[in-house]
Amino acid sequence: MEHQLIISIGREFGSGGHEIAEKLALHYNIPLLDQNLLDEIAKEKEVNVDSLKEMDEKYTNKLFRRTIRGFSSSPQDNVAMMQFEYLQNKAKQGDSFVIVGRCSEDVLKDCKYMVSIFVLGSKEVKRERVMKLYDLNEFMAERLMHEADTKRKRYHNDFCEGKWGDSRNYHISVNSSLLGIEETTKILINFIDCFCNSSDHKQSLAQ
Repeated sequence: MEHQLIISIGREFGSGGHEIAEKLALHYNIPLLDQNLLDEIAKEKEVNVDSLKEMDEKYTNKLFRRTIRGFSSSPQDNVAMMQFEYLQNKAKQGDSFVIVGRCSEDVLKDCKYMVSIFVLGSKEVKRERVMKLYDLNEFMAERLMHEADTKRKRYHNDFCEGKWGDSRNYHISVNSSLLGIEETTKILINFIDCFCNSSDHKQSLAQ
């Protein structure tokens, strides 16, 4: 790419969204940020990364949080804000990267060359994928899917005006179960290339 490229990936648990993110990062030869984002922040802030990971993408009930001198009493909130600030700074510096989750489609919405994607899938295909990846039976796989998506939804909707998974809040939503991971990735590459090369893409971001 001749210009900055940021790819934001939201995903349902078991949809293969993370694998798609890996393939997009490899295709465009740009870094993938996910769990390693906390490693970078810990290094920058000189704090213990394990303490950050314990609070990563965790929901805090609003009844149990207070704001004191501009800082939240919730460690989870503070870790989230550190990540949002880190991503915004990288975007302002002109860095290109793929980011998974972290409310990135909202946090980076003012970036000219940010493409936001949401990956979903059918319950049956997601369940089979989770069963294989985590060696679980059907019941436990569905339970894990429900718990993970509930966590992501609560976390996202706590910080963002737009709702998690609502197609209106992303540039493209895609069901990876229909064509599989490889073909879905090809479709997204074509979309990203067309979107970023279009003279009208900036207008679409503002709509």
